[in-house]
Order: sequence, then structure tokens, then C-alpha cells
Amino acid sequence: MRVMKLGDLTARVAGGTDREGGGDGPVLVLFHGFGAPGTDLVSLHRALNVPREVRFVFPAAPLVLEPRAPEDLTPRAWWLIDIAGLQAAIASGRAAALARETPPGLDAARAHVMKFLGALESELNAPLERVVLGGFSQGAMLACDVVLRAERSPAGLVLLSGAPVSVPDWQALAPKRAGLPVLMSHGRADPILPFAGGELLRDLLTKAGLSVEWLEWSGGHGIPDSVVGRLGPFLAERAEPAVSS
Repeated sequence: MRVMKLGDLTARVAGGTDREGGGDGPVLVLFHGFGAPGTDLVSLHRALNVPREVRFVFPAAPLVLEPRAPEDLTPRAWWLIDIAGLQAAIASGRAAALARETPPGLDAARAHVMKFLGALESELNAPLERVVLGGFSQGAMLACDVVLRAERSPAGLVLLSGAPVSVPDWQALAPKRAGLPVLMSHGRADPILPFAGGELLRDLLTKAGLSVEWLEWSGGHGIPDSVVGRLGPFLAERAEPAVSS
């Protein structure tokens, strides 16, 4: 594994022919959740059963929440969240109304990711068409927003315990991604981002014509073994060469 700067973001890079992102195989980019360090999801690459050529890139969010923490443990965010306000909205039944809003800071986070994706293509020979974008929690929201707004379509989308935001915009944008393979997962007992929000996002994408595979389980806010077990084959399918007609 190596650490490198891609655009404005520092990323951990693994897999590929040299186990440091070498080669020209497909790439899985995973954005971590709010309050997690940039290393939070890195261990996943060792747990996934994928072809050797698959590469993994784990960018660290640009906002530092606790500057004095050790680098590998520094909690970060893609945009700031009022956790107390979010929990109050969920408790009072206002989660659906909140999902229609665009979080302050999302536009800036997306700009960082667009620059990052340009660097990914130029420095790792990874055009967006060979990239599966995904994330966990806040990272899933960011991945979904980027995929729906990008000029080109990625190879796939992975949304782990995410939630909808900017719903009117996403509803208008999603049909242009009809047919895109999407792997979604959510715990039925999620205390952070309610299961109903995951269902709402699933239905929004499905109605727009995206090819959504939905995984649910009885637990909370996390990534269970059952989801890890399916993520490997999902990536392997994206690694298969296109069949010429």
C-alpha cells in the first residue's frame, strides 16, 4: 500500500499488479463516513475476494475535526453535520423533509472529489468508466451525489448505510444513470441513519432505472460480513472485460 496525493485529497492506494495500485485494472474508490479517519475503510481491501488486477483507493476527507489527534486516527468529514440537529429531526419525524435539503458544504466536497477523479485518471490510468465509486454513511451520500452529477458514468456505485439528500435534484438527475449497477446495504436497526431513508434512496434510484441490488440485515450502522461477501463478486463483475458484439 502507498499513500499519495490525488488532487487535493490524500489517499491510501492498494491492490493491482504491485499491490500499490499498479496496472490498469478497475478501481474501487470508497469514501469514509463522518468522524472517521482516512484509514477507516482501508482494511476492506484485504477482506474482498477479487481478481488481482482490481485496485483500491481510499481518500481522506478534507475537513479535520480534531487537529491534535494522531494522523491515522484523525476524525474527518466531507462536510460538517449538526449531529444533535440530525438526531432531533429523525426523532421528530422530519427526516424526509431534511432529505430534500442540500447540506451546506456538499458542493465544496463534490468539487474536491471531481478534482480527485481527474488526478485518478491521469496518475493511475483510471478513467471514470473503470471506477466503482462508493462510500459508507456520509461517504455514501457523497458518492451518490458525485455519480448523479458527473458528466460521465462510472462502472458502478456502492452505497453502504447511506441516506438521501438533495432529493429533488437527485430525482431529476438519476434517469441519466439508468442501467448503472448499484450495490446498496442498510441495517434495519440503524440508529444513525434510519432504515427508511435507505429504502427511500433505493426506491428513488430503482424508479429512475438504475440496476439496484439491495442488501439488508438486522443490525445497525455498519458493514457486516454478508455485505463484504457480496461486494467482492460485485467488483469482480465490473472487472470482467466487455463482450464485443
